[in-house]
Amino acid sequence: MPTAILTGQPVPGSSIEGDLRSLGFDVRTAADTTEAETLLAAVPGDQRVAVVDARFVGHPHALRLGLTDPRFPLAAVPGAVTAQPAGRQALTRAVAREHSAGGGTTLLGNLADRVVTALDADGCDVHRPELGSLVATVPADPQTRNEARQAVAAVDDEAVRLKSAVKSRDGFFTTHFISPYSRYIARWCARRGLTPNQVTTASLLTALIAAGCAATGTRAGYIAAGVLLIASFVLDCVDGQIARYSLQYSTLGAWLDATFDRAKEYAYYAGLALGAARGGDDVWALALGAMILQTCRHVVDFSFNEANHDATANTSPTAALSDKLDSVGWTVWVRRMIVLPIGERWAMIAVLTAVTTPRITFYVLLVGCAFAATYTTAGRVLRSLTRKATRTDRAARALADLADSGPLAELLVRPGKTYARVAVVAAALGAVLVTGSALLWGAGWQNVVCAVVYVLFSAAAVGRPLKGSLDWLIPPLFRAAEYCTVLILAAKAEVNGALPAAFGLVAAVAYHHYDTVYRIRGNAGASPAWLVRAIGGHEGRTLLVTVLAAALTASQFPVALTVLAVAVALLVLVESIRFWVSAGAPAVHDEGEPA
Repeated sequence: MPTAILTGQPVPGSSIEGDLRSLGFDVRTAADTTEAETLLAAVPGDQRVAVVDARFVGHPHALRLGLTDPRFPLAAVPGAVTAQPAGRQALTRAVAREHSAGGGTTLLGNLADRVVTALDADGCDVHRPELGSLVATVPADPQTRNEARQAVAAVDDEAVRLKSAVKSRDGFFTTHFISPYSRYIARWCARRGLTPNQVTTASLLTALIAAGCAATGTRAGYIAAGVLLIASFVLDCVDGQIARYSLQYSTLGAWLDATFDRAKEYAYYAGLALGAARGGDDVWALALGAMILQTCRHVVDFSFNEANHDATANTSPTAALSDKLDSVGWTVWVRRMIVLPIGERWAMIAVLTAVTTPRITFYVLLVGCAFAATYTTAGRVLRSLTRKATRTDRAARALADLADSGPLAELLVRPGKTYARVAVVAAALGAVLVTGSALLWGAGWQNVVCAVVYVLFSAAAVGRPLKGSLDWLIPPLFRAAEYCTVLILAAKAEVNGALPAAFGLVAAVAYHHYDTVYRIRGNAGASPAWLVRAIGGHEGRTLLVTVLAAALTASQFPVALTVLAVAVALLVLVESIRFWVSAGAPAVHDEGEPA
């Protein structure tokens, strides 16, 4: 149980002790810094501890935000500071310093706030949550205390808490058609002890049932699939809202939230393809194309954000224009809708599934996603070309990890060589060459030769730190090259089972790439080097698929793709599960794609 050390003289009528207990803290009181330091030392090192001023006046949710969020080792609001095990040493040093400075006999001033000042002076990263209209203060006299209590009474703590459970930058469909009621479902679930992970799992199961309904190939099945897909999306919103409502962030939750959205959507694509096949229409190529396009869109988002989020001098006229448009109400919603975020996308898929055919659904999805990808990528290219950004070593490392280069590229890269002007060009040429040769020759040895050249271009592209203005394009170019090569070769095999096997292979590899992204976002580093080498890197897998296509018969090729898909899936899933459920994984709740 976490411990809260209440410092100073109790204030008659104060609710602070009850508020802390309602948040799960074991409350102890200290009359001076000597006693506070003694109580702090007595708390086991593996438990959270908080130091709170007894004069604190504020909303319970302000305390909840400041003292219970598991994502931050150190956090504070006015009058209160907390430390998780990772931050205990820093907090202990700061309290000891205040004890020495004050002689240990009195609590002159606000100990909690003085400790926060000491932590800042030590260079510690102390999280301070945005409180908005919530009150958190330490009144100095009865008059200000009375004013603070009036301010607390004037703001509905529960209403603010419920509102903050909803993401601030959701899409139009989610904001106006889902969140108005899903937040109340989230509160209902939270009050009954349901966790975000349980709701996330329920959302996955609902989506899988929807995919099963779509796979029946009947009109009733398609209608049921559309309804269940929307239900799955509602639950997908609810899980995040529970996490924000009750601050239930966890390592396992981060992994589930990061991967299940993609698993649900791509499983649904497979269900639609199976349903169409029952009706005599083969749309596996369209299903795989939709998965590839959506994954590449996400990689563009991830790469651009990683390249620029900590860049210095990171301004451009294009970015300024974008910010200006964001100040005009109607343009905000239009821009959020045309990028086809998950809410709009799933609503469109659900409606089209219910009233049309899988082929039409995929056609519309591909056109919509292609337009959205063109819009967002073009805007980011313009920003990159017009901004004078200096990218950091961390950004270059993140882009290199996202590139997913394997042992062949490592072997060919020569330290000290620089390809500053040709990195993106090399990646683009390699991608065009390997996919173009697959289109022209299909399963031929000419394509293998072009794949070898692709390996050389890939090595050239990552032969230096990726700090160029357009280097964030390199990871999505590699994704497009690998995935599209698999798609084209499977389609050209013209044999039953080739495209479903290719779908499975791309899904397994895409999972690995998403897993890498969310590890980086959690500041936990990329996937281990042994795993990247074991599954060959993007260039090794691309070359291997071209060799398999050229060396095997048409009937053997799907079997080889299936074996490769199973091998990759087993390796990446076992390592991913080990990482995300381990104690060392970060406690994060990634907001992911805008809903």
